[in-house]
Amino acid sequence: MKIEHLAFNVPDPLNMARWYVEHLGLTVRRRFIEPPFAHFLADDSGTVMLEIYGNREAECLNFPEVQPPAVHLAFVSSDLAGDVKRLTKAGATIVADVHTLPTGDSFAMLRDPWGVPLQFVQRQTPMI
Repeated sequence: MKIEHLAFNVPDPLNMARWYVEHLGLTVRRRFIEPPFAHFLADDSGTVMLEIYGNREAECLNFPEVQPPAVHLAFVSSDLAGDVKRLTKAGATIVADVHTLPTGDSFAMLRDPWGVPLQFVQRQTPMI
């Protein structure tokens, strides 16, 4: 089996999808301009998608209260410090600034403007 997408039910899908496209480089594969405003956003490999939608009849996770070790969305970065600086200027907040592990992998943990935990990784040896 191959994962097609991970879905987040959020209160502000239109603005959140726009931010992910503008600041994380995702591309819109499909979107609906009527409720629940579903947006299927692909990463730059074109093989993994994130669905952002707003179903008012279903529960939304309270992302600002979710601890990043419990759930986070991880992105590969080729310029970790630059991405952290750029994204904080765009409204993200730092949870854990750039740090390097003994393995040589570097990480940073941020939250998007809606509180979703975002991890940025720069791996010594790519995992995928």
